[in-house]
Amino acid sequence: MDAVLDRGVMILSVLLGGGSLLLLASMGSIQYVRLGLSDPVALLWDATLSVAFFIQHSGMVRRGFRDRISAHVPSRYHGAIYSIASGVVLTMVAVLWQKSGTQLLMLEGLPLWIARTCVLLALLMFVLGIRALGSFDMFGLRPIKAHMHEPANQPLPFAVRGPYLWVRHPLYFAVLVLIWASPVMTADRLLFNVLWTGWIVVGTILEERDLVADFGDAYRDYQRKVPMLISWRGRMRT
Repeated sequence: MDAVLDRGVMILSVLLGGGSLLLLASMGSIQYVRLGLSDPVALLWDATLSVAFFIQHSGMVRRGFRDRISAHVPSRYHGAIYSIASGVVLTMVAVLWQKSGTQLLMLEGLPLWIARTCVLLALLMFVLGIRALGSFDMFGLRPIKAHMHEPANQPLPFAVRGPYLWVRHPLYFAVLVLIWASPVMTADRLLFNVLWTGWIVVGTILEERDLVADFGDAYRDYQRKVPMLISWRGRMRT
């Protein structure tokens, strides 16, 4: 019975988590639902959707939330449940997002090619960041697989390599570049960029507290040597 539940949770996590990311990536070119709202009301609606995701996402990822649900849900499911819940809310954001008819900026010529180059570099950094982690588990599957196939799920040691020698959160930095490198800036896109940038920065600061709690002095030393989001010190010496 446990094996059936484990596989079901993993499938749901991949479908909802991965599907919601695909929907989010397509928001710039597709509007799934048109509610016929005026621009001011549409922007307020979009902001509400964003805040709903921020509350769910940042609330569930905190150590305090994980500690509370540990009494009711086996720890191996925590990451997958987080992925499933985030996928549901992010799907709502992507499907119900209302586009604005107000265009603020459109890049052409050299600026457009610079933006596209930034996108490619950000994608490269994202890939290198994932490879450097060696254990990137976007959908929370690793603990469940460990329970199914291994006697114990050993915690991973703190290690720094690849882009993490330049900046503590290269994946978040890459996402910020992808957000702002859009060649067309409408009112709703600007709202999205501002709100989600603020959330990423605040979420990164909160995540740092959990990392300090997990790794202690090793992470505090890492904080002193490497910037959080923007690399201005150069490569950390190892």
